[in-house]
Amino acid sequence: MKTNHSYSRRFFIKSSSAFAALAFIPLTVRSFFNEVKEKYFVKKQKIPLLVSINKKEYQLQVDTRTTLLDLLRENIGLTGTKKGCDHGQCGACTVHIDGDRNLSCLTLAVMLPGREITTIEGLADGDKLHPMQEAFIENDGFQCGYCTPGQIMSAVACVKEGHTGSVGEIKEYMSGNLCRCAAYNGITKSIQQVAT
Repeated sequence: MKTNHSYSRRFFIKSSSAFAALAFIPLTVRSFFNEVKEKYFVKKQKIPLLVSINKKEYQLQVDTRTTLLDLLRENIGLTGTKKGCDHGQCGACTVHIDGDRNLSCLTLAVMLPGREITTIEGLADGDKLHPMQEAFIENDGFQCGYCTPGQIMSAVACVKEGHTGSVGEIKEYMSGNLCRCAAYNGITKSIQQVAT
């Protein structure tokens, strides 16, 4: 079905005027936003932070609202810890704090002075991989690899905390770590291998 589009001079003038008016709005909106921002929003506040990550100390100035995940990736350059959902639902950002697994996207960096943080980069002993890393390779516990650092960190905690009595117990403990590729059988076999 063919439609007939006829544009009049009046339509052209009205449209041009509307677009010309829109060109001036951003300056007004921007200045209004800046006034509101200055008046009602709390300014970023940076504080000194001494934090121990993978047995190395870092002295930093960080925004009080910085998460451990952003601190690791953006401030320190340890990008092994992945940003998946950034809401604590996928487990890709799992790290160990004082040996216990934690979601780094839900942990504020300013809460960590005096605590030892271990990331996937700190799990190996130099060039020698951690037994769980070796097991993941042997049992094909990953496919795309994006969730693998978080999976390995949770798997190490699973074995350490003794949640390896059955496949069901392993799956329950690991349920907070999602794998988009569904490599769950390889992950479970890796955990069982290290636990024995």
